[in-house]
Amino acid sequence: MRHKRYDCNFGCPVEAALEALGGKWKGLILFHLKDGKRRFNELRRLIPDITQRTLTRQLRELEQDRIVARTIYPEIPPRVEYKLTDFGKTLIPILDALYEWGQQYIDRLSDIRSATSDNSHAEDDNHEEEAKLDVFQDTT
Repeated sequence: MRHKRYDCNFGCPVEAALEALGGKWKGLILFHLKDGKRRFNELRRLIPDITQRTLTRQLRELEQDRIVARTIYPEIPPRVEYKLTDFGKTLIPILDALYEWGQQYIDRLSDIRSATSDNSHAEDDNHEEEAKLDVFQDTT
């Protein structure tokens, strides 16, 4: 639900930013537009899991917020291109920072998962040793 006014106390600018950019797809759309103009089907290829309907809706919302501009060329078939507006370009440093943070997060997750996997194998080995001891104790 989009707010009409952001007149609340502490945190409203963050709430407004997350509302404008939030969701599963807007960040990816903006990331792919940061290097220049893209056509609709180009964005579909770059984001293969997004549906045509969702991409259309997200682009329209970004266009309404003046973050993305749409240009329709009078050709047959019509060619439509999307690009960041000057206001949208102010997001490029934020998108770059998100990319860097995401890369660090992926690396950290990989480390955590491999450590967790190593620990679970060690725990499995400990349970096997305990089971062997239990069997050994039962036979004496």
